[in-house]
Amino acid sequence: MHASSSLRLLALLSLVGLLGACASTPPATPAAPAKPSVPTPTAPAADLRELSGSLLGVPSGADAELALLTLNERGLPQGLLGNIQLRGTGAALPFRLMFNPQAFAPGTRIELRGRAHQTGRLILRLPLQPIRHGQSQALGELRLVPAP
Repeated sequence: MHASSSLRLLALLSLVGLLGACASTPPATPAAPAKPSVPTPTAPAADLRELSGSLLGVPSGADAELALLTLNERGLPQGLLGNIQLRGTGAALPFRLMFNPQAFAPGTRIELRGRAHQTGRLILRLPLQPIRHGQSQALGELRLVPAP
């Protein structure tokens, strides 16, 4: 019986090894060159615009965020057109926020809003920045102020 149990054990180990080989990932093949990403038909990259400038007053290590928002008639955010997140360095933070100009329909209220957090606490905010037209704009230096 000793020989038969050894054969069973060997057969079981072989079966487990075979199943393991089948379940493993195939050997790596050389990756094909990456194709350049194709812009979406609704907003080709050539049709995008940008807001650029620099944020002032963001302390080193703080997390800053800028968001371009559509607002409803009560001034509450209704839609997000674009946003970026930056890490404070203690110096001016340059930014480029891309957006689709098709969102600038007549009568739509659009604002750039910003804030900075440090250790999970809101510390700074961007004063009201209305964006009146859907063209690329250099906003210059935008200073964040203490949050209430």
